[in-house]
Amino acid sequence: MLGILVQLILSWIILHFLAKASLQVLGYRITSLVFQFCMGLFLFTMLSALLGYALRWWFGERWGMNPDFSLLLLANGIWWNIKSVLFEELIFRGALFYLLIQWLGAKKALWLSAASFGVYHWFTYEILGQPIPMLVIFLLTATAGLVYGYAYLKTATLYAPIAMHFAWNFTNNFLFSSGQIGKGIFVPIPTDTVQVGYIAFVLVQYLPLVLFFVGNYFLLKRFGKVYVDKQHQAPQL
Repeated sequence: MLGILVQLILSWIILHFLAKASLQVLGYRITSLVFQFCMGLFLFTMLSALLGYALRWWFGERWGMNPDFSLLLLANGIWWNIKSVLFEELIFRGALFYLLIQWLGAKKALWLSAASFGVYHWFTYEILGQPIPMLVIFLLTATAGLVYGYAYLKTATLYAPIAMHFAWNFTNNFLFSSGQIGKGIFVPIPTDTVQVGYIAFVLVQYLPLVLFFVGNYFLLKRFGKVYVDKQHQAPQL
């Protein structure tokens, strides 16, 4: 929590002295319409992630309730994902992103932020020096960065990328225990080795991502123009 507070303080300093703006440009005050839209992004993203596990179930994988599940475990899992998402969003879609929009324009800022997001994940996944994994992770996470950045550009609030980012991470990392924090709500049940063809493998691995990227893009594209305040209009692509 201390780290998030430090990020917010640094964001205020950056915005105040370099952009003559306040933290409101990050959109912490929103209308009910924008809130409902963010919830829609959250639900659509979670459904996209769940599709992958539905396909894996179809092909023979199984999950069961974690025998060590508790309300404390649930609270810790939610809080861990909230902290990690806020940390990344404040870095890549926060005050620095806002400055880049003002200095470079929305399109250049979006591409630069997304590329930085992709490179950042080389370190979180600890894959430096492995060209193929680096390329795959860069393409996937940079594309996610494009969607998250576009969400800010269209809604003028960090709640939109946070909603999508949290839904994806929570579903994978904690709901189905596929992340770095250990066992969550559901855990894999040992079964016979599941062998699938190449097409099935591609569907399981990438169809949820394609749905997440493309579906959210079109939802965002249809969203109308929103203003941060009288001085700072939400940038439009």
